[in-house]
Amino acid sequence: MPGLDAASQQGAVLVKRLLSKAFALLVLGPLTAIGQGAGERELFAQSSTMSKYAMILTGATVGQENVAKFRQLSLSLHDILARDYGYSSAGIELLLSEPNADSRVDGISDRQGIVTSLGRLREKLKTGDQLAVFLLGHGTGVDDEAKFNLRGPDLTGVEFARLFDDFADQDLIFVNTTSASYGFSTALAREVAGEGRIVVSATRSSSEKFDPYFPRYFIEGLADRRADRDKNSRVSLLEAFTYAKNNVEEFYEESGRLAAEHAGLDDNGDALFALAPAPGQSDGSLAEIAFIDAADADDDTLSAERLALKRRMQTLERNVLLLRGRKAEYLERDYWLQLETLLVDLAKTTEQFNVQAP
Repeated sequence: MPGLDAASQQGAVLVKRLLSKAFALLVLGPLTAIGQGAGERELFAQSSTMSKYAMILTGATVGQENVAKFRQLSLSLHDILARDYGYSSAGIELLLSEPNADSRVDGISDRQGIVTSLGRLREKLKTGDQLAVFLLGHGTGVDDEAKFNLRGPDLTGVEFARLFDDFADQDLIFVNTTSASYGFSTALAREVAGEGRIVVSATRSSSEKFDPYFPRYFIEGLADRRADRDKNSRVSLLEAFTYAKNNVEEFYEESGRLAAEHAGLDDNGDALFALAPAPGQSDGSLAEIAFIDAADADDDTLSAERLALKRRMQTLERNVLLLRGRKAEYLERDYWLQLETLLVDLAKTTEQFNVQAP
């Protein structure tokens, strides 16, 4: 570069590279996941090659009434995932606090049972697959000493996070619905390895020690897809969280009681739980594209070509959500151009899908 000394030339080259990278982000931004660079794994992708699994852990509790309550919640969640969301029985690991002859139950929720269950899942999951882990029962303690109560020795959030060190190539969702869940959830969110991690906590502080109503409404929201706010026949984690949170707030308001629980969500890895996560905010954008659905009821009836078109429609819908959540990162004109491109592609793909309908 004539007229520039060596240092200035190096600076000019650096600026040029940064501008090139910025341009690439503008062009490719909507097609990549949050925090993802070229060549990196696409987080919470929707494709015919990825599979979804669930793990339901029912911790120890006191009294037969509580045991029966949490057992019923866990079995209901299992059945909803299988009936409404396309999970196979082999794709759900259900551990209860006590021995149970029910064919849906895979073991006891003690330390060894959890390790054994995760070993089975590790053999099944491949890169890009999704695992949702649901914790029901009781929690105790504060900060890093907060624990999920089990048969035998309890687990802290740090210890629980270490159990997932071998799942770095999978997307992980943790829904902690226990009492006093905040300290455990914070440690888990901070310590769990890898990208594509979302943690939900039913409480916002360790002082919220009463059994939350959150799990009841979270499971209710999944049933018959009641939480499907945008009516696209799919339920995202953000929709399920919002449904449960809103119903908990309404319950306390209608009963004239001071709210004893405040659910939060962290999906950016900073372990700071947002009470009102939303796309474009510090938390919420990743949860919006993390769908609970493993498969739709009609997938088995579709031809290979129509199923491929359906997956493309879902991917384009996902990219629209990603772009919307990152609007502040774009120039106004660039944002609307990218959105138009995605919506036109989505409309054409949807038309192709409908034309091929039997």
